[in-house]
Amino acid sequence: MKFGGTSVGRPERMHQVKDLITRDNERKIVVLSALSGTTNALVGIGEALAEANKDLAKERIDTLHKHYLTFYKELLKGEAARTKAEKIIKEHFEFLNIILKISFNEAINRDILAQGELLSTKLFYTLLQELDINAVFLPALDFMSIDENHEPELHKISEKLKVILANYPEESIFVTQGYICKNHRNEVDNLKRGGSDYSASLIGAAINADVVEIWTDIDGMHNNDPRIVDKTRPIAQLSFDEAAELAYFGAKILHPASIWPAQQYNIAVKLLNTMEPDAKGTTITAKEIGSGVKALAAKDGITAIKIKSSRMLLAYGFLRKVFEVFEKYKTAIDMITTSEVAVSVTIDDLTHLKEIVQELERYGTVEVDNNQTIVSIVGNMIAESKGTVANIMDCLREYPLRMVSYGGSRHNVSILVEAQYKNEALKSLNEGLFEW
Repeated sequence: MKFGGTSVGRPERMHQVKDLITRDNERKIVVLSALSGTTNALVGIGEALAEANKDLAKERIDTLHKHYLTFYKELLKGEAARTKAEKIIKEHFEFLNIILKISFNEAINRDILAQGELLSTKLFYTLLQELDINAVFLPALDFMSIDENHEPELHKISEKLKVILANYPEESIFVTQGYICKNHRNEVDNLKRGGSDYSASLIGAAINADVVEIWTDIDGMHNNDPRIVDKTRPIAQLSFDEAAELAYFGAKILHPASIWPAQQYNIAVKLLNTMEPDAKGTTITAKEIGSGVKALAAKDGITAIKIKSSRMLLAYGFLRKVFEVFEKYKTAIDMITTSEVAVSVTIDDLTHLKEIVQELERYGTVEVDNNQTIVSIVGNMIAESKGTVANIMDCLREYPLRMVSYGGSRHNVSILVEAQYKNEALKSLNEGLFEW
């Protein structure tokens, strides 16, 4: 059971989580994110330190400290529990203040980012202890690990977890952190933003769980972005492939990598609402149900790169050379289209954009378009459904399309548009593709 930042972000919400995990006697591992807003605050502290602005970093540490001092007093009632929580908070903020006095580097930044999950789980565990609810505190840094390529070491994770769990055969509740892990140098690291979902799915696969439940503040995966489009509805059932496409192309409810471990071990994933625990939400399994469009998602922050070369495009090995440039800089490609004289790709990681462009210019003229958005239309067999692509194009006839990706997946048609057209494109597709 994974609970996101909004699910634990207020004391009363943490009490709701306590109620949810004690509704039955099934054995469960409870994975918590940091309190909502905490990770952003920690990122801000790291950014201030990276700029050598220790006064600003100190100000941000103190602001966050005040929030936690208010939080624990509302969360806990007894003097003993409050004393324990005060000590926990003091230790973590002493650590953050010590960092102000030492040289800042990326390893220290990862230590800073880990504080949110460590705090949320320790405070939650203190709440369980105060209420005499039997539980085991399970530090994620004792078992969650990644290799030198930042890939989870699932076999190692499984072995370590099984040994730990075997020590507590009678216990039914285990509390651990999402997001954080150890890397191949045994340093504190993380699974990137949104990684608590990934943690939950990896743990589910490692222990061969019956189900992985992702608890958030909305009732399942919706067929469109409810923040942009008025008429949306939750989707009761998705296949792993459909859910993976939606997560990768922008559906905020689910971390893109979190489907893979569950899919590999055929473990159902449920997306549920902490505020409405009896709502059905969305169930994700291997089963493919129906055909046609099920949902839309949009991925922002996209940059399109076009390499034009009439001399080389059709030459043997040209595409390989292009892809090797992106591989060299470990930059993933989202979409690709080709013509007789050009190839266009999209990326969302601009860390090495300058170097990539410089190397690609050896093969032709390079054009870069920033501020793009990928709009993905997802559903089982939509690439083979009669009339679906025609309907999509008809919905988007008012908007200039930069790229169209069709045929690479049976479950996805993706369109690249300028970011300024995203909202209207989603609304137009919603109106034209879904029956109300």
